[in-house]
Amino acid sequence: MGSVSLKIGDGTARFRRATVWSSAANLLMVLSVLTTNLFALYAFTYAPTHHKNNNHNQLHAHKNISLISEHLALIIKEIDTSQKKLAQMERDLLGYDTIDISRPIVPPELKLFLNPHPLPLGKDSRSGITQMVSSVGHACHRSIDLLSHYMNYKLAGPCPDHSALAQNLLSRGCEPLPRRRCRGWKAATKINGSEIGVDCVGCFRAVKGRSKNDFVVEDVLGLGGIGKVQIGLDVGGGSGAFAARMAEKNVTVITLAMNVDGPFNEFIAARGMFPLHMSLDQRLPFYDNVFDLVRGGGLVAGDDGGRAEKLEFLMFDIDRVLRAGGLFWLDNYYCADEERKRTLTRLIERFGYKKLKWVVGEKLHPPGTGKSQVYLSAVLQKPARGVH
Repeated sequence: MGSVSLKIGDGTARFRRATVWSSAANLLMVLSVLTTNLFALYAFTYAPTHHKNNNHNQLHAHKNISLISEHLALIIKEIDTSQKKLAQMERDLLGYDTIDISRPIVPPELKLFLNPHPLPLGKDSRSGITQMVSSVGHACHRSIDLLSHYMNYKLAGPCPDHSALAQNLLSRGCEPLPRRRCRGWKAATKINGSEIGVDCVGCFRAVKGRSKNDFVVEDVLGLGGIGKVQIGLDVGGGSGAFAARMAEKNVTVITLAMNVDGPFNEFIAARGMFPLHMSLDQRLPFYDNVFDLVRGGGLVAGDDGGRAEKLEFLMFDIDRVLRAGGLFWLDNYYCADEERKRTLTRLIERFGYKKLKWVVGEKLHPPGTGKSQVYLSAVLQKPARGVH
């Protein structure tokens, strides 16, 4: 999900809530708009009934035009004021609270990180900025207690093992997390598959597909053209099995993973792969049109929370980082119902992707239970788009 910078001068970032006074101000604003409109209507419709000569008529015409101009200017000013008030009301409805970092529980390290730091050479001639402001996730203010605990450590000492705490903050939308001035804690020297958990379905899938929805890596790479797939992104990659298999084909894959119910990032790194610890709510930290292949695993299906808009944000971001002619591999997207499948199908059609493979089928899930669920697997090719 995106983040905003918290620019803190006196130690407090203030966002005012709607009060009785603001409601009264809104009522006064509405009355003033009505009044100016009535004056404008009067100016447009009023015409004198008796005129002695043409000069007198012209004088009245000039007065009417001046009056109309004045009232139009007032109306424009009132509209601008109304827009600003509505924007403030929208910020209030979003739930921004006052962040008071002067509270006793807030450690000095968090205060130091959030305070703006002047540029060493003064004002930058290109951007015009005079100071650097560190950024944290906009939802961090709702978890200030947890964030304070995360930033409570011995300066230059070993970092506390806050992996579970960091995971909790990321899940609450506090992303990105602030930097810390402590040394990384010692990771486990040996990680085996049992630490990932028995619920990691598909983490250790066999090379050959078990159903028509399970595409074989060689077949997908063949659709992209020999040697054209060199760098890929695995969104929701579990234990990094896909990246490991692609490495055998000389394809470098970055795996996005969260440590949910297990040390997935550590396990991926132990396999010699590149993990990226971030949630799918955050903007993908890559430049546009850089990947030859993007694979959306099973976690993509469960990350939208049932909201079509959230899935759209993710899909548009995937489209942004995928190059023209690149492949988007949708791997076993769980279709909870027909409406969910239609929503995804309509979204894909908006991008104009070419359907190289498209399979809808049932699979036993979990295996051995006898219960079948509907899954969609597809390989889509991004078209070359002109500049509009």
